[in-house]
Amino acid sequence: MAGEEEWPEAAFNSRDPVYLQVVKQFKEMIATGRLRGGQTVPSRRELASRMKINPNTAQKAYKEMEDQNLIVTEGNSPSHITTDADVLRKIRSELLGEAVKAFVESVRRLEAPVDELVELVRKKYGRPSAAADNNHDGAGGGQR
Repeated sequence: MAGEEEWPEAAFNSRDPVYLQVVKQFKEMIATGRLRGGQTVPSRRELASRMKINPNTAQKAYKEMEDQNLIVTEGNSPSHITTDADVLRKIRSELLGEAVKAFVESVRRLEAPVDELVELVRKKYGRPSAAADNNHDGAGGGQR
């Protein structure tokens, strides 16, 4: 189970329902490896206490995660992160897709060439373009 010290401090926004923000936080922790497939997760009450949310909100988040097959709960056993590799891959893809969509929407009105954006992203991400290009053998180059 993720230890008390490992559980991130929740910073909820006022736009989205809290239970969906909890689900997204779980997805981010799965995508970054902080939660692994098969790992036991806190009980609903323990999560509510750690995140300082209403226990009913934690219950709703767990129900949503069960519906999305992110967590599995069998009988009275503790819930755990799914081991379904397809679900785990989809989580990362979904989060990356959301981030890219937000980025593209924010820079589209600048009408910057894609090559310029890619170069800026590489610099900000800490990867020199020559090394990145060499590592990928030019695959995907010229895409717009």
